[in-house]
Amino acid sequence: MSGENGTPQDAAGELVAAGELVEAGELVEAGGQARGPGLPQDAFGAGGTGDTSGFGGLVAPVPVLTSSERPFVDADANTVYDTLERVFPQLGEAVERAVVDRGELTLYVRREALLALAQTLRDDPGLRFELLSSLSGVDYPADLTGRRLHSVVQLTSMTHRRQLRVEVSVGDDDPTLPSLTSVWPTADWHEREAYDLFGIVYTGHPGLTRIMMPDDWIGHPQRKDYPLGGIPVDYKGATIPPPDERRSYS
Repeated sequence: MSGENGTPQDAAGELVAAGELVEAGELVEAGGQARGPGLPQDAFGAGGTGDTSGFGGLVAPVPVLTSSERPFVDADANTVYDTLERVFPQLGEAVERAVVDRGELTLYVRREALLALAQTLRDDPGLRFELLSSLSGVDYPADLTGRRLHSVVQLTSMTHRRQLRVEVSVGDDDPTLPSLTSVWPTADWHEREAYDLFGIVYTGHPGLTRIMMPDDWIGHPQRKDYPLGGIPVDYKGATIPPPDERRSYS
């Protein structure tokens, strides 16, 4: 990011001397100090601002791993959390934090408590989240907890007309989570996709096999450290070239 005279600036908007620029891929705290290795960099390869556009228009804030203040600003979020506190006594140990953002409540759950919490969310009359409408994987290599792989579940209560996000994170050294197929059968193909593309292993899944890539494919293509260049396609004896070398039809 640059100031009016083209002088580089840090994430706090303060001027940074030419010799103090951080290396590409480092995160920056207020004051321009590098905060350790990360991945954000703009379209031109510069890093340190959180701006991925290269034009100073998109700046990602430094994440804060805290819960939203209670009472929440959303009435449904308060109702769901209050009900959970009443019917799920171990909630404080099961949930790392609860965040309300853009009118949606997200519970960041420890994997050891996932199945028990899921059963309560589905079966309790005051909750009744009968439908798992989506489950997806996300890769945050610079996650502050050190657990880069996230499994994000979108739940819907058709009884109470509410939605809830449940998010669980694991490290790539032990990327295992209990499968939710025993609670919500719709998790079946969603978990296969997250396993295929992110390498999250859902224990207890009835048939955890690749769903998009060939069975003998090496790696997980939606991880952030997966190569974006030409990819050898061994099972066809061909190569997919990098995006800038592919034929243009425009």
